[in-house]
Amino acid sequence: MNRKAQSLDEEIEEADYVNEIAGAEEKMRAAPGHTFSSIPQLFQLAAYWMILLVVIPLHIHLHISVDFELNQLKTKEAALIEKIQNLSTELDQVKKINQELQTEKKNLTEQVESMKKTWNEQNVSQAQWIIDQYCPKDKKRQCASCQKGWLHYQSSCYVVNNVEPKNQKTWEEARKNCRGRSSDLTVVGNEDEKTFLKGNSWVDKNINGYWIGLRAEGGRWKWIDGSDLTNQAWIQQQNATDGQCVTSLQNREWTSVSCTEKNTWICEKKALSV
Repeated sequence: MNRKAQSLDEEIEEADYVNEIAGAEEKMRAAPGHTFSSIPQLFQLAAYWMILLVVIPLHIHLHISVDFELNQLKTKEAALIEKIQNLSTELDQVKKINQELQTEKKNLTEQVESMKKTWNEQNVSQAQWIIDQYCPKDKKRQCASCQKGWLHYQSSCYVVNNVEPKNQKTWEEARKNCRGRSSDLTVVGNEDEKTFLKGNSWVDKNINGYWIGLRAEGGRWKWIDGSDLTNQAWIQQQNATDGQCVTSLQNREWTSVSCTEKNTWICEKKALSV
């Protein structure tokens, strides 16, 4: 009997222990703010953490990308503003240059108008001078092919400058004098003209010869119009040495002398058709 009683007592103690544990568990569940974790809740919490681990880096990346784009836009905006300012400055410069050109154009237009007026007046004066020279007025105007003091032959007019030694000139000086009179040193085109020219190269004790428009250039005799002397017999046995020019004189063949010598000269120009 004693063993049965002892066994019963042990069973009762074990039941009381289990009941105490169950009671403690109930108390814990009944305690305020107490949640009892479960496996589904753990999965849910893990899912939240996974979402956070994805969302937070994405948010940071988007934030950085937006800042970068904003900085790029600000840089482009600053560059555009600078470009606009430069273009504005260039536009002001162009406007200034345009204004200066307009002023210059106005001044040039005024100068051209003034020159036209002067030119017209000069033309009128020149025309009047030509009329007076070629058509001198006595009782009535009578026109001639050459002005007074010039000799008419074929289609040209000639003036013989048989000046005193102190007024004689070098070949270049003589040519300049002819040009100042709307003419040039004479150019001989044929034998008849050469004879006429020789006959009017008057002899005087103070005259050694008359300059004509023939000189040596590059080892050749050339006229002032650029043509070559075709008839070498007109200046026999005289080589074309640069620095030499030709003179004419009655009763003597053409002679080459230094262009720097002082001589008289003959000018020629076209005759007026009347």
